[in-house]
Amino acid sequence: MLSKTMTDALNKHINAEIYSAYLYMAMSAQASHSGFPGIANWFAIQTKEELSHTEKLYAYVNSQGAHVILEAIEQPQTKFDSALELFEATLTHEQLVTSLINKLADLAVEEKDHATQIMLQWFISEQVEEEENARDIIDRIKLAGNQGQGLFMIDKELGSRVFVPPAA
Repeated sequence: MLSKTMTDALNKHINAEIYSAYLYMAMSAQASHSGFPGIANWFAIQTKEELSHTEKLYAYVNSQGAHVILEAIEQPQTKFDSALELFEATLTHEQLVTSLINKLADLAVEEKDHATQIMLQWFISEQVEEEENARDIIDRIKLAGNQGQGLFMIDKELGSRVFVPPAA
């Protein structure tokens, strides 16, 4: 059973994951508008990933007999000047999400909530991957240049990304 404090914190994080999906949908729209269909695809897939994270948390809260409360979602940034700026904003955002998940994990330890500690380990591992992916793309864009043939090739590569639902 989740404490009220843990339930409130998990509900707040569900909202943060939905915001992440909303942000990445806005980034996908910007990339598409800017003529980068591959980058738009990458962000569309990222949107689906964030929604799957939301579903995972939602299911967990429900499985613990607690009540999921959804709140209003803040409007995300909608204008980015370059592909590099999109991915730098992604890395910054993922670092924020990592800090939020780490705070949840700290709270679970403080509350002696072993089940939530175990559930959050998946999210902690996922965040390592999320940050690494963003850094890798930033490095490639910086190496290739933020325009021209190198960026065209990166865009084409990112267009091949497909959504793989997380394991149950």
